Amino acid sequence: MRDIKYSTVIAEDEDLIRSGLIRKIEQSGQSFSVIGEATHGEEALELVRRMQPQLLITDIRMPVMDGLKLIEEVHKYYPRTAVIIASGYADFEYARQAMKFNVKHYLLKPVKQQDLADVLDDVRAQLSKEPIVEANDIEKTVQRVQQYLRENFHEEISLEQLAKQFNFSSAYLSKIFLKHAGEAPSKYIATLRINEAKRLLKQRKDLPVKTVGEQVGYADPFYFSRIFKQATGMTPREYQK
Repeated sequence: MRDIKYSTVIAEDEDLIRSGLIRKIEQSGQSFSVIGEATHGEEALELVRRMQPQLLITDIRMPVMDGLKLIEEVHKYYPRTAVIIASGYADFEYARQAMKFNVKHYLLKPVKQQDLADVLDDVRAQLSKEPIVEANDIEKTVQRVQQYLRENFHEEISLEQLAKQFNFSSAYLSKIFLKHAGEAPSKYIATLRINEAKRLLKQRKDLPVKTVGEQVGYADPFYFSRIFKQATGMTPREYQK
């Protein structure tokens, strides 16, 4: 995980302090990359909206919009962005208020290199876990989609209907399914249908081919025959014999 660069936005109204903080981050060796800097909270919030950084480091007392309001907005709309407060001792009470917005780290200015490195190390560990958790969640979602298809492949299911069932866009569902299942959803459905068709054709020789097609989700018998032949090299009737 050391090779990952975690995107960072700095909000600090004093130029000298801001540039010093950026330099210390670059020297920390903690894989954080500053992609934006702001002189007040409103400007920082716009950077967060536009860039969606993984980390925001902010002062408390700033013009236009203070750090507390900035932290509240980020917590509300960008909960995956970690936040570090870098502020003076007199602002500690404000920093304590920020804890209700899930802020876990506070740096006292002037920020010492070692203190910064320790906090960044903790944040890096926190952020590095999140992609793993997200990947696990996505894999479980794909497994749930597969289970749904195993139980419902005999129904007419379009990609759009399937995506809607799981509250995804069709493009996103296709992407994660292909990544974790190794094939497109349409390919998976077709395999389920053809395998069930084979079983019916072998075990229920009394069933007309049209009925077999209908039972596995193909209402059009000509389309069923074409798909079956593409998959097996034989028509359903030939396979049945």
